[in-house]
Amino acid sequence: MNKFIPASEPSITKREIDYVTDAVKSGWVSSLGHYINEFEKKFAKFVGTKYALTTSNGTTSLHLALVSLGIKRGDEIIIPDLTFIATANAVAYTGAKPVMVDIEPDTWCIDPECIRKSLTEKTKAIIPVHLYGHPADMDAINEIAKEYNLYIIEDAAEAHGAEYKVKKVGSLGTCGVFSFYGNKIITTGEGGMITTNDEKLYERAKFLRDHAMSKEKRYWHTEIGFNYRITNIQAALGLAQLERIDSIINKRRQIFEWYNEFLGSMDGIRLNPEMNWAKNVYWMVCLLLDKDSQILRDELMLKLKEVMIDTRPFFYPMSQMPMYNNSDKVNTIAYDVSKRGINLPSGVNLDRGEICYICEKIKTILKHT
Repeated sequence: MNKFIPASEPSITKREIDYVTDAVKSGWVSSLGHYINEFEKKFAKFVGTKYALTTSNGTTSLHLALVSLGIKRGDEIIIPDLTFIATANAVAYTGAKPVMVDIEPDTWCIDPECIRKSLTEKTKAIIPVHLYGHPADMDAINEIAKEYNLYIIEDAAEAHGAEYKVKKVGSLGTCGVFSFYGNKIITTGEGGMITTNDEKLYERAKFLRDHAMSKEKRYWHTEIGFNYRITNIQAALGLAQLERIDSIINKRRQIFEWYNEFLGSMDGIRLNPEMNWAKNVYWMVCLLLDKDSQILRDELMLKLKEVMIDTRPFFYPMSQMPMYNNSDKVNTIAYDVSKRGINLPSGVNLDRGEICYICEKIKTILKHT
């Protein structure tokens, strides 16, 4: 196979092109337009919440949710150490402290027991991340939140449509946040969403999203707000994607099954987990090398690149980053999993033959090390 296979790429059909073209022709190209309203309404229905609010991206969704809940300087927010840096940064934007705790070895998501051990009188919220498309253990996390009167902000940026005990992520806490970046389950190019059943939170976030402008007196502002709005053009793309989301998720699960067919019984590696209470949407198909592997993660990635197969490393633990590395604490599992994991090509445009080719190359490389 003599072509480059990317780690991810969006699936764009005639429906997306038609909706975006219609939005452009309508003249409503900025932050007003019926595609925004429809996208929010239908996304709330998909997730199973009363409200959904579009934002400019997943990071601003996190920040807006935190600010709308009153998170401020001096507060502490507990997050998993293994996730994309936006989770920690959004907390830092508020002046609060991101407290990074270890993950579970079985799900790669935040460990509820580590949450308990990190609670202080300053803890105000928990941000579980549904990493790589697999839900966190939300019953255990909700139990802690209820006991200590904490907010739960689900970071579902990578997990649109994933399920915890048949309920979709984004509906299991105080609110959920999603990203629609180009490589996500569905995309608006750049964009995000907050989902919630809390009307007060929804109205507060909606107010702050548009520069905190008075509803009664245009261009009158009583506090500092943000420009975190999405455009009607982006929402048109998102709505078309949302109307196809079930087929997109089914294809992602099919792609994982192909990987599992070709690699699942191979010694020395492990693919994504899926607990019996979860539905994983496999945002990225993950390969975890055994601890005693004869090949290092980066070496495997380099060899795959030589045969034009694109991969990504797992996220680095955020507590390793210079701006957050302020303690001697090491989250053992997060640090270990991070250095052994890679993301394989996972885009929904892939076919069985391409997956077979990727897996054959992986087998060849591993057998000769």
